Amino acid sequence: MYKVTKSEDEWRNELSPQEYQVLRQAGTERPGTGELLNEERVGVYHCRACGAELFRSETKFEAHCGWPSFYQPKESDAVELIEDRTLGMVRTEVRCANCGSHLGHVFDDAPQTPTGDRFCMNSVSMTFEPTQG
Repeated sequence: MYKVTKSEDEWRNELSPQEYQVLRQAGTERPGTGELLNEERVGVYHCRACGAELFRSETKFEAHCGWPSFYQPKESDAVELIEDRTLGMVRTEVRCANCGSHLGHVFDDAPQTPTGDRFCMNSVSMTFEPTQG
């Protein structure tokens, strides 16, 4: 059970149609279109649905995949990993551990990172809070 639970009607009323489609229906935004793709400031990325802290800017890297990519979550329990067998393949879906919203997928194809992982996230599933100072 998630800390934040709402009915689908409540989610629909709080999120834009695109946010709802990605966060609650496991959709994907078009590559190269996300507002956070080229974000380079220092700060923290949060779940757009519930505000939970997900990733730090220090773990973001350019993966040339069309979506913001990180090599690890802010805390190990910030995200939930779920086997995804849709689209005729096996992938690992990444969800917010606080509310269960879909964020993107994680792949183990980033040898240039300390973890080897590429958390490929939808911009629309997150907000960004720059560090003050």
